[in-house]
Amino acid sequence: MPIEQEIAQLRDEINFHLYRYHVLDAPLISDTEYDALYRRLLALEQANPELVTADSPTQRAGADPLEGFEKVTHPAPILSLANAFNEADLRAWRTRIGRLLPDPDMTLDYVVEPKLDGLTVVLTYENGRFSQGATRGNGEVGEDITQNLRTIVALPKRIPVDPNSELTPPPTLVVRGEVFFPLDKFEALNAARLAAGEPIYMNPRNTAAGSLRQLDPAKTAERPLTLYCYDWIAWEGVEPPTTQWQRLERLRQYGFPVSPDSRHCANLDEVAVAYSDWIAKRNTINYEVDGVVVKINERPLADSLGFVGKDPRGAVAMKFPAQEKTTKLLDVVVNVGRTGILAPTAVLEPIEIGGVIVRNATLHNYDEIARKDVRLGDTVLVKRAGDVIPYIIGPVVELRDGSERPISTPTHCPVCGEPAVRPEGEVAIYCDNLSCPEQLVRRVEYFVSRGAMDVDGFGSQTAVLLAEKGLIHDIADIYYLERDTLLTLEGFKDKKVDNLLNGVAASKQQPPARVLTALGIRYVGSVVAGLLIDALGGIDQLAAASVERLQEIEGIGERTAVAVTSWFANERNRAVLEKLRTAGLTFAAAPPATATARADTLAGLTFVITGTLPTLSRDEAKALIEAHGGKVTGSVSKNTSYLLAGEKAGSKLSKAQSLGVPILDEASLMALLHPAI
Repeated sequence: MPIEQEIAQLRDEINFHLYRYHVLDAPLISDTEYDALYRRLLALEQANPELVTADSPTQRAGADPLEGFEKVTHPAPILSLANAFNEADLRAWRTRIGRLLPDPDMTLDYVVEPKLDGLTVVLTYENGRFSQGATRGNGEVGEDITQNLRTIVALPKRIPVDPNSELTPPPTLVVRGEVFFPLDKFEALNAARLAAGEPIYMNPRNTAAGSLRQLDPAKTAERPLTLYCYDWIAWEGVEPPTTQWQRLERLRQYGFPVSPDSRHCANLDEVAVAYSDWIAKRNTINYEVDGVVVKINERPLADSLGFVGKDPRGAVAMKFPAQEKTTKLLDVVVNVGRTGILAPTAVLEPIEIGGVIVRNATLHNYDEIARKDVRLGDTVLVKRAGDVIPYIIGPVVELRDGSERPISTPTHCPVCGEPAVRPEGEVAIYCDNLSCPEQLVRRVEYFVSRGAMDVDGFGSQTAVLLAEKGLIHDIADIYYLERDTLLTLEGFKDKKVDNLLNGVAASKQQPPARVLTALGIRYVGSVVAGLLIDALGGIDQLAAASVERLQEIEGIGERTAVAVTSWFANERNRAVLEKLRTAGLTFAAAPPATATARADTLAGLTFVITGTLPTLSRDEAKALIEAHGGKVTGSVSKNTSYLLAGEKAGSKLSKAQSLGVPILDEASLMALLHPAI
């Protein structure tokens, strides 16, 4: 193929993938495969400089902005970086820039920053107030997403954020940052969507980008996005610090969020160590990175080196080893989860991704399989990130040869043979058999957990052992365990057995809301269980209630009502329930008058919630407080009645302590709600 034709073909291909990645947020190839195409084009252009054109992807950054937003011209080019893939590439970069330095061997220090895998934004502040925010777009013109960015809590609306700061905001300051989705928030969002029977999102980067490109800012506000800022683009009326490290610190002083994982390195050897450290820890932090950015610390010196095409010479991006690769989909097996979800798992031709041999990957649900048109025998793109189970991004359709076969949806549980159930409007498929052997251990673990029956001395290993020995066949069997039988098990001595049986016996005193929670009915957590029991008076009344009656209860929707009535209609579940009743568990709540009084227990009180609670999410805690007459606000003040604090409570805890606001933990909140329990 002639050089001119290959270059033209590469440009077309790269521009297409840039469009898929930056505009549609739906990439078809992995970063590694894209980098290979880009390096090939770059090499050909360097060998044939007369063929370089202004519209080549090597001469520009990003892709054209989306239609539907006002266009913003940036005050300076918003460029990307040349790539390095190992220490040898890093040192080659240092040798190249050395030729342009006053002394090639002069000592340089560096700043190593995480290369965030999010959406680049350009933030403009006029007289200390946030006035405009834009995407990078093509590096010169971006999309005006000011109103969407205003919904991000971490973005300072004015600078300095600290009213006591002695810093004076510059008349104009334009900074660069990256908006991203924290991984724990992303996983929580997907878990909620999965539980709601909605399609899940494939990766944090594309979800963050799609959230910022909503035409309705209210949609953006629903997503817990955040950002880190890391560079000064333009300024007036102020002299910026002369080093990158000092510029990061000044951004912090102004109130911008800056990655705490950036590092100052005295020399290139320290940079190489920092890169190795990042590879080791990349999967332990709460945001996605695909490499690190190495910047010469002295900014005037770095800026004086100029550019190569679109790449500033004073910095380089060191990419991490790939965590996306292609392989063959050999089979699909069905796993049964604790709640009975029949989850499809891909069996793959083994492939190494990020130092780990991957043989299995999640396919999420059968609607996702159909939407992506994944077929048995496909070549598929697989991504691995951290401790998350690898997942299939999608098939490489171009590589199909006609032998691929559709993946069928199961009609029965593969373990117990009970018919599979798909509630109307949901994507998930379930086995509703409470005694299904595959679900047994997981159900028992949940039943005895702290947030449910709180059985002291009953851990997951005990559940596994008792199931393997055939001593439990459903959750109710734990109340029929015999001391002499337990003593025959390896490792079970008198004290351990007595502690276990005492814990089981004590759990019989748990209130009916705890019993209902422990049953593991879909959509019935501790908050919903409390609402149901308070409204109906007990488990027996709940079992007899219709869908229509349940929907009359504030906070109970059709989906939950259907799940509850379906559970109680199952003959196997009713048999387990009778065994629990016979064992002496509490099914009836306090008299209705007491329950009614409890609905106003927190009337007139204002709460603020912070940190991670042991068993309740923040939304559940908020719903619980409001269901009992309380009010929940977002900030601590002298008018706050209580701060409900969990682990990693942060600044709200400090402020509450300084104002003398009483501090509650989850147990103390429950004591307020149920003083007699």
